[in-house]
Amino acid sequence: MAELTSFSFHPGTSLLHKLDVRFKLLFLILISLISLGGGLTGLVILSTLLTAVVIHSRLPLKSALREFRLFLIFLLLVLGARMLTVPGAALIEIQSIAITRPGLISGALICWRMVIIALLGFLFVFSTRSSEIKAAVQWFLKPAAFIPAKRVATMMGLIARFIPAILNQARETAEAQRARCVENRKNPLYRLIQIGAPLIRRTFEQADRLTVAMEARCYSENRTDPALSATRLDWIALLIILIICAWILSI
Repeated sequence: MAELTSFSFHPGTSLLHKLDVRFKLLFLILISLISLGGGLTGLVILSTLLTAVVIHSRLPLKSALREFRLFLIFLLLVLGARMLTVPGAALIEIQSIAITRPGLISGALICWRMVIIALLGFLFVFSTRSSEIKAAVQWFLKPAAFIPAKRVATMMGLIARFIPAILNQARETAEAQRARCVENRKNPLYRLIQIGAPLIRRTFEQADRLTVAMEARCYSENRTDPALSATRLDWIALLIILIICAWILSI
C-alpha cells in the first residue's frame, strides 16, 4: 500500500492549523499576488515570514523536496532560459552563447516568487482538511447565483483529495520502472513514456473506481459541511497580513 505523501493534510496544533479555512484561502491569494509584484525587499520579508510559519508548523521539508523534484527542475529551466534570453552585460560568454547579469537577476527573482507561491500552497494543503476546503469554496461562491457553488466546491474537494493519490501512483510507477532497469536506458523520451503512460492509465483507473464508489454510496452534493466560524485569532492574523502587504507595497 502506498504511504501518505507530505502533500496532504497532517493534523497539528500550530496556529496555522487553528485558523479558519476562509482566512487561510484569503491569505494564500493576497500573499501570492504581493509576491508577484514585490521587489527584492518584499521577497525577503515574505520569505522570513514563511520560514517562521514553516518552522512553527513543523512542515516536513525533506519529504516536500522529494515531492517537488520536477518542480525544482522546472525552476532550473526557467532560470536558464532567462539567463540566456535577457539582453545585458555578459557574465559568461562561450562562442555565441552568453549568460547575462540582468537575465540571472530576473530569473532568480522569478524562481524566488514561484517558490514562495508553491510553499504557500503546500502550507495550505498541509494544514487544511479537504472537507474544509470544499466548505470554504462553497461559502465564497454562494453569493454568485449563476455558479453551481456546491458542484464546484465538490470538485475542489476531490482535487485536494486526489493530488496525494496521484503522487503515490507516480512513486509506485517510478519504483516499478526502476526495478525493470528503465533508468539505464539512454533515451530520455523512452524513459518518459515508460513512466508517463502507466501513470496516466492508473490515474484514470483510480478516478473511475472513485466514481463507481461514490455512485454506489449514493453520493450527493447536499451534504452537511464543517461549520465555519471566525475567531479573534483569524481577525488578528488578517490585520497582520494586511499590514505586511501594505508595507511591501509602500517599499
